[in-house]
Amino acid sequence: MTAELRALNARFIHNFITNDVPSHDAILHKDFICITPTGVRVSRADYLKAWATGFDATRIPYFDYRDEKIDVFGVTALLRSTNKSTRMVEGVETTGMTMYTDTYVREDGAWKCVQAQITPVAPANYPPDETIVKKYVRGQIQP
Repeated sequence: MTAELRALNARFIHNFITNDVPSHDAILHKDFICITPTGVRVSRADYLKAWATGFDATRIPYFDYRDEKIDVFGVTALLRSTNKSTRMVEGVETTGMTMYTDTYVREDGAWKCVQAQITPVAPANYPPDETIVKKYVRGQIQP
């Protein structure tokens, strides 16, 4: 079960990097909601609309996910991980991390993400590079 959720997490991230809305739509629960770092609740429809253009390798030249932790409680799973990204904002390069918790429910034999919640991480709490699961440079997965 954990391997299946690990694969879903990898797909979730890859869908972001490739702006793959159909693949992402397929793993979201019909009642999905996203809670942003500022506390805004984003509907499934608005989330998927933003997903289509959310990643741009010129604006986000580096992106990884790390420190992955998965816990399963019957038909509910919490998938937590941290993203590190380097972003170009008005010509200034900024590096930061956010932790996400994706809540999955198992229905009809499949895991579906019902909620994604994103939280900023203070530099003192950054997980080390040794915990990197996958990284992307200019939108390309690295070995």
